[in-house]
Amino acid sequence: MINLEKEPTEPKQEVDRKIIEEKTNILKLELFDLQNVLFAENKRSLLIVLQGMDAAGKDGTIRHVFSSMNPMGIKVKAFKVPTAEERSYDFLRRVHLHTPARGMIQIFNRSHYEEILMPSVHKTLDKDKIAKRYDIINSFEENLKENGAIIVKFFLHISKKEQTKRIKERLTDPRKKWKYDPADKREAMYWDDFMREYEKIFERCSPAIPWTVVPADHKWYRNFIIADQLVRTLKGLKMKYPESSDRQE
Repeated sequence: MINLEKEPTEPKQEVDRKIIEEKTNILKLELFDLQNVLFAENKRSLLIVLQGMDAAGKDGTIRHVFSSMNPMGIKVKAFKVPTAEERSYDFLRRVHLHTPARGMIQIFNRSHYEEILMPSVHKTLDKDKIAKRYDIINSFEENLKENGAIIVKFFLHISKKEQTKRIKERLTDPRKKWKYDPADKREAMYWDDFMREYEKIFERCSPAIPWTVVPADHKWYRNFIIADQLVRTLKGLKMKYPESSDRQE
């Protein structure tokens, strides 16, 4: 079981930032090439789940890691607090609407896991209903896999100190003030509760689709770890360009 208190938020050993950034740039070029093959082959899709505490860097990850990709083949969906209309349907309906078609890459900025995380921390659902949601999400992800989706899940792991620093920056930096939400400070008060619920999610949700806990205090290192994992995942699919111009049905 993952114990987040023991998981590093910084590199485990001393690394050279310049070298890591150079490696990240190379990985981004590889991602561009691999995206082309994924689209051309049209057999599988890629779903990238980004979770983390407020200010963990989900937006920044999307902006930097995927900047070299063809925008025609990638989509991003940010899941905020459900609207009244969304709440009138089953909790996965709004998520299923944004799952990737074959050949496409979909990024979830927050995801269906919020539907376990928030009710658990704030105790807005009883334990039996939350337990059922675990089962429903596991079935949901298994169904996606059966239809050719490759699911990669990242937890951006920052320290309390780094989160506090970033939230303060949102109050003082004119370029970041628009990001500030008073709810960020309120949610930070539940830090330990969130950590416990994330650990349960890591253990109980789709064990066959493991999470990568990303040390995220340093943005440049976070970007490298995520880009490297995605390149390894896509290379592992052994994808090939079709021999003819007709895409696979």
